[in-house]
Amino acid sequence: MAYHEAPHKDPRKMGIGRSIAVLTSGGDAQGMNAAVRATVRVGIYTGAKVYFVHEGYQGLVDGGDNIKLATWESVSMMLQLGGTVIGSARCMDFKERWGRLKAACNLVKLGITNLCVIGGDGSLTGANQFRTEWSELLLDLTKEGKITADEAKRSSHLNIVGMVGSIDNDFCGTDMTIGTDSALHRIIEVVDAITTTAQSHQRAFILEVMGRHCGYLALVTALACGADWVFIPEMPPEENWEQHLCKRLITQRERGSRLNVIILAEGAQDRHQKPITCDQVRNLVSKKLGFDTRATILGHVQRGGTPSAFDRILGSRMGVEAVMALLEATPETPACVVSLSGNMAVRLPLMECVQVTKDVTKAMAEGRFEDAVNLRGKSFQHNWNTYKMLAHVNPPDVKSNINIAIINVGAPCAGMNAAVRAAVRVGIIQGHQMLAVYDGFDGLVNGQIEPITWSQVSGWTGQGGSNLGTKRTLLFNIHSLIIVGGFEAYLGGLELITAREKYEELCIPMVVIPATVSNNVPGSDFSIGADTALNTITTTCDRIKQSAAGTKRRVFIIETMGGYCGYLATMAGLSSGADAAYIYEEPFHIHDLELNVEHLIEKMKTSVKRGLILRNSNANDNYTTQFLYNLYSEEGKGTFDCRMNILGHMQQGGTPTPFDRNFGTKMGSKSVLWVTDKLKECYRHGRIFANTPDSACVLGMKKRSLLFQPLTSLKDDTDFEHRIPKTQWWMRLRPILKILAKYDAIEIDTSEVAAMEHIIKKTGEIKGGKMLNK
Repeated sequence: MAYHEAPHKDPRKMGIGRSIAVLTSGGDAQGMNAAVRATVRVGIYTGAKVYFVHEGYQGLVDGGDNIKLATWESVSMMLQLGGTVIGSARCMDFKERWGRLKAACNLVKLGITNLCVIGGDGSLTGANQFRTEWSELLLDLTKEGKITADEAKRSSHLNIVGMVGSIDNDFCGTDMTIGTDSALHRIIEVVDAITTTAQSHQRAFILEVMGRHCGYLALVTALACGADWVFIPEMPPEENWEQHLCKRLITQRERGSRLNVIILAEGAQDRHQKPITCDQVRNLVSKKLGFDTRATILGHVQRGGTPSAFDRILGSRMGVEAVMALLEATPETPACVVSLSGNMAVRLPLMECVQVTKDVTKAMAEGRFEDAVNLRGKSFQHNWNTYKMLAHVNPPDVKSNINIAIINVGAPCAGMNAAVRAAVRVGIIQGHQMLAVYDGFDGLVNGQIEPITWSQVSGWTGQGGSNLGTKRTLLFNIHSLIIVGGFEAYLGGLELITAREKYEELCIPMVVIPATVSNNVPGSDFSIGADTALNTITTTCDRIKQSAAGTKRRVFIIETMGGYCGYLATMAGLSSGADAAYIYEEPFHIHDLELNVEHLIEKMKTSVKRGLILRNSNANDNYTTQFLYNLYSEEGKGTFDCRMNILGHMQQGGTPTPFDRNFGTKMGSKSVLWVTDKLKECYRHGRIFANTPDSACVLGMKKRSLLFQPLTSLKDDTDFEHRIPKTQWWMRLRPILKILAKYDAIEIDTSEVAAMEHIIKKTGEIKGGKMLNK
């Protein structure tokens, strides 16, 4: 699948005779370097000349040494660096027409007609204005004799493409902006550290995170740490919020909690647009309740540090798509921005996104807070609704007499506990009795089932592993079953469905929540736990590569987990800049191994004298990790030496990443709501009877949505022998890994993302102070 033919054109020839300039503007964000690296390498791969513009728009205006030709080697060792290596600056000159005139002259002289801008909405708006008045600028430059008529003719049109680099995730049209996930990593590291000391002293902590106009960081942090309260600018608290907040904190203490956590976005405000500050909240809690209260303002620490695996992959994918968009653009194509929708890179009209982003600010200013939340997009809406459910609703007085059991099956992974916590609390809010099944299916068989309460799952969100315990064997009055686990959970669900014919007790609604580092459960593009494992591998690869900095000509061969599924090896290869990633899904032979060795021998002749090879644990029965080590060591004699690392079970451990905490929380809460609806459907004559295919489902992320799919409908897409889905979305990213590692004759399939999508049609337009959904 990785070597398929491109559907319409050969990317290797698209850029011949073209020039691309890449700049980073405005604030910096972790992951920008990955986007710059991908833009440079894919641009060179297509035959184009690629230029760095140093110091953002200021470098474009000043010209000279600020605009330099980029080489393949010049972007080496950039992936793991935070910030932006080519520099960024606030530029007042570019806001003036004379500044844009100078910038246009500098581009024309170098023959650059394609501009890739990585920045926030201000930077991208500036780029669009530059493009709109390009013809007039060329006319003026020709009149002034600064460029010739031929030069003007050769540069008659400027193509613009944007990528959003902003830790605030404040740009509408994309699920995530470059830098957001890394900022969440920094925040959660601090929250976890604060939590331990707060529990020791029974303290209340107020944490202020960035987000002057957008509450995304605050909202996701609140979900990821199970905060008691969150303040965001899009949805100010109701009147008399001070009383409600104090009541909430007291209730949590009465339930046995030793700490309280309040998350505050820096742009937090009340309904009259008066700022709500850290000091204000701290004084309220300490004076009114007498709690020992501390406030922490994180500030610029959120911008710094090493980018997460997610941001490196996001930046790389966006860089590839940006180059394709530039080279496919025509004078009629509107300036576009490359965005993330689910797991898909898509192109959106730049100014539509900017308009919706401005509409959010306008909605907040006019007090239309529901509109502001809706305009932020589906991802923001889901986060807000999940938070409200978990934090703002009290359990009902009237119980439902429904028992919902939760079970963990398969190997433990980070994020399982977040899913269980959310499911338990949402179930209790619905009035159900929640039951914990200990030790997997063994526990179900042996009756190791106990009620689990609200306070028991307190603090579970940030804990790795599985607090319920898991076992790998398959098979009160349980009315429905939530199974959290990997491929064993999927198989177990199928066996339970089959057994419905014999056992009426199994005719109950069931849902499987995929949770495994291997990411191999059919019906879902992502599994809980895979992101944490991926970050562990990426961090390890960074350290291993760093150890080679002082020892030139060294190749590292690293084995990752995943069984027969090559997800971890492929994605870690993208995030760590590997030279090759061997996986089961893409068969490889001795000829391929010879090519890889020759590739590394050539690489050692350049300034980049190190190599990184990843191998999925079950990639090939005969070409083992030891075999690869021996082969590379023998063939590389005199050119490079080798080292081998098998990462092992460290990939399953550790505290969950923000993504896994948030994903687990949303999956857990959504599964209980689905089960509640199913129970109503299946209630007949005083009892529950569910035996239709759609009463036993996998809850999974597919492209852009969380979907429930019947377990039986997924059987045709399952390779049961190798425990993997037959079709896997991330296989489309394999060619990118190879191109970025400088392999020739690799085609990119852009067929799914070549069309421009409209954001205003999806989010609705603002008319007369009301949002109208189309």
